[in-house]
Amino acid sequence: MLDLASRLTGLPEHRGHAPWPGHEYVKGWGVFGLPFDSGHVLALRVFPENDFGPYKTVWHRDPEGRWSIFVDGERLDHACPRYYGPACDHTGLASVSAEWTGPTSLYVTVDNPALDWTLTVTETPALRALNAVGGHLPLATWRSRTLIRSREMMATALGLGRLEMAGTMPSGHTGLLMPERMYLVTDSTAVLDGHDLGRPAHLDANPRIGDVTLPARGVVAIGQAMWQIRDDAD
Repeated sequence: MLDLASRLTGLPEHRGHAPWPGHEYVKGWGVFGLPFDSGHVLALRVFPENDFGPYKTVWHRDPEGRWSIFVDGERLDHACPRYYGPACDHTGLASVSAEWTGPTSLYVTVDNPALDWTLTVTETPALRALNAVGGHLPLATWRSRTLIRSREMMATALGLGRLEMAGTMPSGHTGLLMPERMYLVTDSTAVLDGHDLGRPAHLDANPRIGDVTLPARGVVAIGQAMWQIRDDAD
């Protein structure tokens, strides 16, 4: 029986170093992306392990395409805005809570703006098979463009659209998104500053933040990401 609550609750916080020289990294889990039929998009990142210090972020795109990232951490430039901030209309500090209320049910809140967000996930037979393998593949397999492309093709086959796992971030960093396990969002509700965001949607075209694609349907992912260090003094 799938139990993400037990797997992801209370992960140890650790300030570490990327496994590849010349890179910085994050490791944890989150809602890779979740589009709604209203045109809004939400995402969540929970990274207890990285180069700088533990943090959580909630991302929001409104129907007009404007992105915001809200950071529960010490500094904006030591969290997701470090890589995605230039593509945002707003980045700011906030209090973010992400609590598993059941084995596959997640409750997320933000204080400012006021967000009340619930979701439920499942693991399909196809994902169960892929996850059993993905969690054990060595990091070296992410250095092969051919193997990265094969993962992107599998994501397309799962209905996630044309995901690109390697590319240039809005900040100019060259990055690699490395999901090891993924789970589909089956149901979700979200109210942002009193506005109901509608029902989860399966889009024809992937949402983008800058040139980085997010899934065309709701996905929770466990894994890590790495970016080449642009300046040793940064």
